[in-house]
Amino acid sequence: MAKKFDRTDEDLGNIVGLEHVNVMVSDQRLATIFYITALGLTRDPFLTTGVVNMWVNAGRSQFHLPVGEAQLLRGRVGLVVPDLDGLVRRLDAARELLDGTRFDFSVANDVVDVVCPWGNRFRCHGPEDRFAPVALGMPYVAFDVPTGAAAGIARFYGEIFDAPNSVDDWDGAPAARVVSGYRQELVFRETDADLPPFDEHHIQIYIVDFSGPYKRLLERDLICREDNQHQYRFRDIVDLDSGEALFTIEHEVRSMTHPLYARPLVNRNPDQNNFQFAAGHEEISWAAPYSA
Repeated sequence: MAKKFDRTDEDLGNIVGLEHVNVMVSDQRLATIFYITALGLTRDPFLTTGVVNMWVNAGRSQFHLPVGEAQLLRGRVGLVVPDLDGLVRRLDAARELLDGTRFDFSVANDVVDVVCPWGNRFRCHGPEDRFAPVALGMPYVAFDVPTGAAAGIARFYGEIFDAPNSVDDWDGAPAARVVSGYRQELVFRETDADLPPFDEHHIQIYIVDFSGPYKRLLERDLICREDNQHQYRFRDIVDLDSGEALFTIEHEVRSMTHPLYARPLVNRNPDQNNFQFAAGHEEISWAAPYSA
């Protein structure tokens, strides 16, 4: 008998990539120590290589880190890294360099929870079946949202963006989960904690049907910026019946015809150094070998 496959596992819907998270940092030196030296990620060698902004590659996704008043993402960024033990060694070695900042990390239940010098939170996973074949990347961004907001947020992405979604338990609380690329999700987890005000940070997504969501957002007066032919932005995720804002996070929405779509990103092997070097192993792949 032929092997049976769950074909729905490969469905993406209209959002085909969660490409970057953008937060300002106050000091590029500290950002380099944290994102490059400690996390083991890679500064993009081709774009924004100056001192006022830095792009940092994490598999097929990025962090954009312009210099300015530090911003705080209201939630947590998920990362997959090839080797958690190596990550812990790098984080421990960075403690002295990041002393006096909010940097910290802890290890429990096969994940490493990390706090950046400005208080942004990351949860780092090793390569796991649920993320396969991703071995290096950004599988989710999980936002903290007000109690009762998850169902309305899931409906918003379903009807505005034609994105597969669900509402279920995430880390002990109800959450909207929105498919946002290959093995990627936007997660909106309910909390009764007080949330800090929105401070202008943003995320960026690529979509297939570019004009359909634009028209639906425009009808509701939700477009906040017209960037160019290939890109627009909105901020408020709203209740589709009342128009009430459920959560605010700026979305940079790009078409698949955007010049940067699917641009190959360099990912270095953080275990290579000038004292222990093996030629041909300078780069690593974002994906583990294919398994049928």
